[in-house]
Order: sequence, then C-alpha cells, then structure tokens
Amino acid sequence: MNVADYTSAVGAYRRTFPNKQQQIEQTPDPAVREMLLNMERRGIETVFDRFDSQQPQCVFGMAGICCKNCFMGPCKITKRSPRGVCGADADLIVARNLLRHLASGTAAHGARGRESMLALLYAAQHKLDLPIQGEQKVRSTAAKFGFEPSLPLDELAEKVATYLLEDLSRTVPSEHHAIAAFAPKERLETWKKLDILPIGTYHEVFESLHRTTTGTDGDWKNVMKQFLRTGIAFAWSSCLGSSIAMDSLFGLPVRAKTRVNVGALRKDTVNVAVHGHSPLLVSEIVRLGRTPEWQAKARAAGAAGMEFYGICCSGLSAMYRDYGVVPLANAAGAELVLGTGALDLWVADVQDVFPTIMNVAKCFKTAVITTSDSARLPDAEHYELKHDHSNISEIHELAEKILTRAIAAHFEREGVPRSIPDYEVQAEIGFSVEFIDQFYTIAGLADAIKDGRVRGIVNLVGCSNPRQIYEKAIVTVASELISHNILVLTNGCASFPLLKLGYCSEKALEYTGDTLKEFLRGLPPVWHMGECLDNARASGLFSALSQRLGEPLKRLPFAFSSPEWSNEKGLCAALAFRLLGLNSYHCVYAPVQGSVNVERFMATGTKEILGSEMKVDTDAGKLAAEIIKDIEDRRRELGWN
Repeated sequence: MNVADYTSAVGAYRRTFPNKQQQIEQTPDPAVREMLLNMERRGIETVFDRFDSQQPQCVFGMAGICCKNCFMGPCKITKRSPRGVCGADADLIVARNLLRHLASGTAAHGARGRESMLALLYAAQHKLDLPIQGEQKVRSTAAKFGFEPSLPLDELAEKVATYLLEDLSRTVPSEHHAIAAFAPKERLETWKKLDILPIGTYHEVFESLHRTTTGTDGDWKNVMKQFLRTGIAFAWSSCLGSSIAMDSLFGLPVRAKTRVNVGALRKDTVNVAVHGHSPLLVSEIVRLGRTPEWQAKARAAGAAGMEFYGICCSGLSAMYRDYGVVPLANAAGAELVLGTGALDLWVADVQDVFPTIMNVAKCFKTAVITTSDSARLPDAEHYELKHDHSNISEIHELAEKILTRAIAAHFEREGVPRSIPDYEVQAEIGFSVEFIDQFYTIAGLADAIKDGRVRGIVNLVGCSNPRQIYEKAIVTVASELISHNILVLTNGCASFPLLKLGYCSEKALEYTGDTLKEFLRGLPPVWHMGECLDNARASGLFSALSQRLGEPLKRLPFAFSSPEWSNEKGLCAALAFRLLGLNSYHCVYAPVQGSVNVERFMATGTKEILGSEMKVDTDAGKLAAEIIKDIEDRRRELGWN
C-alpha cells in the first residue's frame, strides 16, 4: 500500500465516525439519550462534543506513522519523505508506536494490581488490618504454585503474594511462576518455541521502552516479537496476578441480583460514586458506609441513609462482592451521570477518569476526592494512599474521613436540581469459574459445547469509543451471538450496556436461541464476570474447557471481541486472547494502516504461529456475522456439527 492508498483508507474509515446528533438518535440506552439532551440544554460539554470538535482527526496519527519518540521530529511518513529524520520507515514507526501503547497498558493493569498484591502481603503479615476473605482462592493458588495447601492461611497468603510480586517485578531471569502454574501446556510450548516468554512485567515494559528509543531496535519484526512477549507479561501478571490477589484478599464474586442504571439514584440519600480501578480503599469506604453506624450518622444529619454507585471498574469490583454498589456507567458515560445532579461525592482513584469530570462536578456542586498520587485532578480534594504505600494501614481512617465529607457534601448541595431518567433494571452478577463449575460443572458445559447446544463462547469486553455509536456495537454483537446459541461472557466497561439493557437477566432469554436457552436453565445468556481485569476469569474458563475437551484453544469455538475498544489496556486485552489462539474481533481499527507489513502481521500474521487472527469491521452486524461464521467453521473442523 502506498501513501495515497493508506491516506484514502484512513479517510474512508474516518467518514464512518458518528457525530453527536447521531449519538443522541441511535444510542440504545434511553437513559443515555435523555442525559445527553439534558447536558446539551444546560450547555455542558461531554466527550461527544469534544470528539466532534477534534474532527477531522490526523490521518498520520490514525495510520500510526507519526513519530514523536525523539526531538529531531515529530516525523510523519509521506510520499516525499518515506523515512523519519533518524531513518525509521513506516514499518518501524508503526511497530514502535504499537509496542509503546502495549507497554502503557501493561503498566496500567500492573500498577493497580501491585496495590492489591501488596495489600494481600501486608494483610498476611498483619501490617494491614484486613481479613483475608478468599481462603478458597489462596489455597487453590498455593497448590498450583507447589505449596502445601494445608499450611496456615496467613502463611500461604504471604507465599502467594510474594510469588505474584516476583512475577511483576523480576529482574534476574528465572521461571515465571504464574505462567508455569496456569498456562495451558500447548501454549507454553508454543511461546517457548517462539522465544517470547517474559522475564517479568516490569522488565518487559522497561525493555519495550528501551528498544523503541532513538537508534535502538531498527527491525520491525523484532519489535513485534517484543510486542508478543510483553503481551504475555500483561496477561499472566498484570491481569491474572492482579485478579488472584483481589480474589484472595476480598473473596470470590458472590452470585446476586442488583439494580442497574441511573433510575436507581435516590434524591433523599447521601449519594457516593466510586470511580476507577483500585479496590483497596473503595472496598473499605463501601464496607464502612453500609454499616448501621454510618447509616445512622447519615440519618442523624437529616438524610434517608447513604447509597453507593459505581462508575467503571471500581464500581463493578465492589458490586460483585456483595458490597451493595449500583453500577451506573462506564468511563465515557461518567460526565452524563454527574449531569443528573444526584451525586454528592465522587471518589476517583486511577484510570479512565477523564479530567473534565471536574467541570461537570462544579456545575452541580458535587465534591470530588482523589485517592492516588498517580491520578490527581485539578481543584479536587485529596485523601491519598501514598505512592510508597507507607500509610496503607490507615485505610480505615481514610475511609472515615471520606464518608464524613460525603455527609457534609450532601447538605452543601441543598437545592441543586436533580434530573434522573426513570430507567432501572435488575441484573444477575457474580459468574466466577468456581460458580460455573458448581452450577453446571466444567464437564457439563464442555458436553453442551461439543453436542452443539452451546455453539460457542465469546468474551465480549472493551471500553466505549465515540468512533462508534455509544454502546450500540456491543449490544448489536451480543444480540446476534445469543440468538445463534452462542454464550457471551462480559466484564469491564462493555458490560455496562449489557447490564443496563437486560442482557444479564432472564429477560434476555426472549432473544436467545432455543438450544442455548434450554441449556441455561433460567440463567441469563450473558454472564457478567466482573471488572476489566476479570478477563482472567474468561481465559480461566476457556483453559478449563480446553483441558476437559482435550483440544487446544486454537481449535475450539471460542473468541474474543472488543467492538468499541478505545485505549492501551484494550490493545493488551485483545492480544492476551490472541496469544491463547483465539481470534479477536473489533469495530475500531488499530493505528497500523500506514504499514503494510505491521497491518498484515496484526490481521493474519499470527495465524500460523499462534492460530489466531484480528478481524475488523466498522459495521457491528457484519462483525457479529463474521464471528458466528468463524465459530461454525471451527466446529466443522472439529467434526462437531
């Protein structure tokens, strides 16, 4: 593809982007439509206004051929200048940019995971006054790591936390504990053969940034090899390691039903929103706030009580552990929820917290508190867990200060108008691998897949992106899959529309194919597995089924889809499942169109070495049809028709 070709391709892609009016007309959640119109009437800017004002977006950036890695540039690749100042061509620039995105996403999940790993370690050492609630997870993980599972719980928890932290921060090359213990043997052999086994997460992020500096790695193929190696580090340490630490400390998900969507907001209670990805302080805030003591304090001050609402993954993590958090919106919808005027206090920790929430909060006198040195907001109040975790033992006191501030904020906002759309549904949550094995058994689910009652399983995740109609692609793909008897797993930001629109409830059985409906025995056709790093649950389920069916994952009718993905962590998640041998499906292109070779590598180049491909179609209906076709093709190859 020459410069004119990729410029034309990117231009055609850019013309598929919806504007704000189309967002209002076509978003599938009527509550979102009402909130968008309310914000427009008030003249308050949202992510969709800012997206419109950015058009037309830079062709060179979208194609991945803008390089800002040194100060001789920035450089862009054109017909007149096919190389940057340093001599890097389009292939190298695109590959380096992609690797830096991946390193950033790996660091993001790893950084928040480190806090949970440290908390587990400190709880085991009695430096942190928190109970270790996930005894089952601690003992099963310890057994996998080769420890005697009958040892005292604190001793095992300390050993598990130490191994997880070693995987995260290893500098002296040695065996990666989680990969050795949990990775499917077929995959382990494949990765060894390709020489892409990581040393540790910190090392691979460090190395990724190193080799993409000026005049270091000049071979795009070698850069993409590091891309794969860093992807494994992300999957088995930043993601799985973080998930193990959280489940060990806070316990496994609890099967339950919950209210969902903004109609659950109350006007007479102290309303606290938790937003971000770090569960430690959030869990303590919500646990304390739900106690009779703090509910009484809210009532003594004149409110009807205290309620907690979830934005993004902090909300989902607290929700499925039975802490009574009502999920409202993903990152792209945060400003809209603030615009209801119903929230007294907004507690933000790390990641996917747009800085403009401060502008909306000021309009409605909502107090905003940040809790991490990694993620401050201008003019927000700050009650932090310090960057060196030296005050981690003070989380109880920090939570009390935040709850006290919430009660004060409620009365400071007296008279602020509330505009709460009247949309609320009930959803089922808490689908862990352990629950699935208990309810169906892994053998029972495997049999249903093999005999065709369940045609396949798709993990449907990813953040929302204004390049697509807000939440529509996710809903479209899910609808098509369940109607064709394909079971859907979901977590993170993509799960919000599926929660809000009834796909995680029995209501969705109306749209479900007959054989899948019969197999489900009253459970919903979309299983909510948790927050974004709970992709580890989906990969764990896929691995257990692969072992039971006696077939490698690359042959099974499973897939990964993030239709509306929008950030570095989304790139990491897709690669993690590609590395397992599962195809990934998207409605948003990666920034690779400026390089024929890297674009081909990302699309089909891993088919031979990993057994997986990346497929993109901006039309969600066509994307769903492609997923269904590929799943049926895999079934035919297995002789399971």
